[in-house]
Formats: sequence, C-alpha cells, structure tokens
Amino acid sequence: MARYRFHCTNGRECVFDAVGNDIRAPHRLMRRAEAVARDVMRSLGAGGDWAEWHVTVHDLRGRRVLVRPFLSVDPPAQGRDRPARTARRARDGDGLGQAA
Repeated sequence: MARYRFHCTNGRECVFDAVGNDIRAPHRLMRRAEAVARDVMRSLGAGGDWAEWHVTVHDLRGRRVLVRPFLSVDPPAQGRDRPARTARRARDGDGLGQAA
C-alpha cells in the first residue's frame, strides 16, 4: 500500500490534499482521482466552469504519477453537498508549481 496526494488546480486556484490517501493497487488511482474531482466540484459549486481544472496525483516523494481532467469525470450527483475531506484551497498561484 502506498500513500498518494490528490491536488486540484485550474492554474489560478488550487485545492491541496494535505493528508493523502492510502491506495492498495495502482489501478485504483484513477477511481480515487475521479472521486476527488467530484468532491471539489461539489464543494466549490457544481455549476462552475471546470474546463481548465484537473487532478494531479503525486506520490510522497512529490513525483507526479497521474493527471486527470475534470471534464473527463462524470459530474457530482445532485443533493450531496459535502466538502472535500482533506483539502486546503489557495488562490492566485499560492503554492502552484512547487511539486511536479
């Protein structure tokens, strides 16, 4: 089992995953990235423009292992309004580009 962090950005705003998630099998990274994208869409407003948003998945050494555009993810179901569990939001490039 390995721990991964799931960060989201549109190049101007960021949602950082400060804790990460333990993932048993690498093929489950995509499913978790999609769930994170839906959580962010739900918490920031499902009616937003998600064209520039994507989830970047990093291992604990900071290596990027996966990028998933929000537009490739089914939108969140209506009626569920809970925030992303381990996220911290930053604006205007605060912390952008530090982990690649």
